[in-house]
Amino acid sequence: MKRVQISPSILGVKKEDLIITCDKLLSSGASLIHFDVMDGEFVSNISFVDGEIDVLSNHVNESILDVHLMCSDLDKYIPLYMKENVKYITFHYEAENEEKLIKHASLVRSNNILPGIVINPSTDVESILHLLKHFSIVLVMSVVPGKGGQSFIPSALDKIEKLVSFKKENNLNFVIEVDGGINSETALLCKEKGVDILVAGSYILKSEDYKERIDSLL
Repeated sequence: MKRVQISPSILGVKKEDLIITCDKLLSSGASLIHFDVMDGEFVSNISFVDGEIDVLSNHVNESILDVHLMCSDLDKYIPLYMKENVKYITFHYEAENEEKLIKHASLVRSNNILPGIVINPSTDVESILHLLKHFSIVLVMSVVPGKGGQSFIPSALDKIEKLVSFKKENNLNFVIEVDGGINSETALLCKEKGVDILVAGSYILKSEDYKERIDSLL
């Protein structure tokens, strides 16, 4: 079984605590920092729309920020998060029509950031297969987007398996990420299906030992 990357979600971390939290996560073995942006429209909650991305992009020295836009107005939000040290910007298939999604992917890539597409639990993976040549990462939501602490939805496993097969059959190189309800048990199930990146929020952040929790996912 291949080794995965861990991208801890810092959803709920206060602006003044971002740097110390991220430093602690990275020193504990995290490969990326997952940055959940919520606009209050695509999802009901609001998060990380107050310049928090600048705090981190000005602090870290590598491209390790993994920005997940849960937003309806991508024309507005994508440019706000095309910052130095952002590696991925992912946005939802459900947010825009396909023509605009492709246009957004091209814009992100032209700024030396890797574009990604996200699918909700209610969206069949077959809906996006024809779009994947435009994207470098696919994020499979294993919970309903909008809040942390939810339970893993098992249908995500079939989606990961289908994406792995499609990638091999079509000689594509996108990476596969899964987000929601990740713990040591669900991480193992995802790794068995061939996932590349695991996003874990409360499982890591609510622990007193970040390294122990991250190690348990690897």
